[in-house]
Amino acid sequence: MGVIEHPLPTPPPHSSPDGERPLAYAGEGAEESRPRRHKQFKRDKRDVHGWVVLDKPVGMTSTHAVSVVKRLFTAKRAGHAGTLDPLASGCLPIALGEATKTVPFVMDGRKLYRFTVRWGEERDTDDAEGRVIATSDRRPSAEAIRALLPAYTGTIQQVPPRYSAIKIEGERAYDLAREGASVELAARPVEIRRLELIEVPDPDHAVLEAECGKGTYVRSIARDLGRSFGCFGHVCALRRTAVGPFGEETMISLEQLEALCHRAASGEASLADALMPVETALDDIPALAVSRADAARLTRGQAVLLRGRDAPNFRGTVYVTVSGQLLALADLDRGEIVPKRVFNLAGLLGRARPPKKG
Repeated sequence: MGVIEHPLPTPPPHSSPDGERPLAYAGEGAEESRPRRHKQFKRDKRDVHGWVVLDKPVGMTSTHAVSVVKRLFTAKRAGHAGTLDPLASGCLPIALGEATKTVPFVMDGRKLYRFTVRWGEERDTDDAEGRVIATSDRRPSAEAIRALLPAYTGTIQQVPPRYSAIKIEGERAYDLAREGASVELAARPVEIRRLELIEVPDPDHAVLEAECGKGTYVRSIARDLGRSFGCFGHVCALRRTAVGPFGEETMISLEQLEALCHRAASGEASLADALMPVETALDDIPALAVSRADAARLTRGQAVLLRGRDAPNFRGTVYVTVSGQLLALADLDRGEIVPKRVFNLAGLLGRARPPKKG
């Protein structure tokens, strides 16, 4: 999700794979009058902290993907940093354990998408899953596309798709649209830092790449380009290649993750090899090391005042470390450190190395 950041009309949510349905008995001896069932057992959940950068396959909801990863790691907590619709594939950062506290920093980061626009049809969902609502025989040339793209870069006003998760008087827009209600969404400012034409494989299709900020909808870009050309258009393929600090070089497929789980079960590997450290999400935030005594105060939620020539003289958000380990997110102002989120990293920790920059 969107950029597709919010869900389209998707199939009903999958049930949690690690859920358990209790057996119900009518009374003593009732189990003899009904088919026998194998008793199900829940695996004990454990503390797992870090990021799995899943290469989500087409056809899977983001919620289902999180459930699968959570089950594979038998993790207590999990969440994702930015919905990716079933139609889309690619980068879905999944936070486990204490990494969930850093999700906002990833969601606020840049996102990269490669997408294919199908000209000649506008659909009510602005992607291939919707109903055709307008058609045209006109087709734009590669030169015309390149000439128009600068008008869609920078900070622009964009109307979100009618099938989006934006709320209208407390109701999701996609729920209202599915019920046949008239959905009118107001334009809002979004940032598209880069929009490039990659190729025109045939007159009906164009492959583009977008780098954009939070809240941008790729579906809206395709729709608006089609309207500008008078030929209409919708997204027929979409792949997210980066979210914040996570890119294609950090992704792992479900097949690779499941294979690693099997090797870990036999002692031939460790699931930590598929986990990136919690602090990977804080790549753009300054780090500040403190002593063990100051760390103890911060852990209790108490502020710490650093004095002397080594005291930092800037203000803003920092992540605090002690002996090289992440301790807290804090506000720093004139040497005073005020903890906002304290991390408890007891358990399985990510150790996969992020790729070097440059």
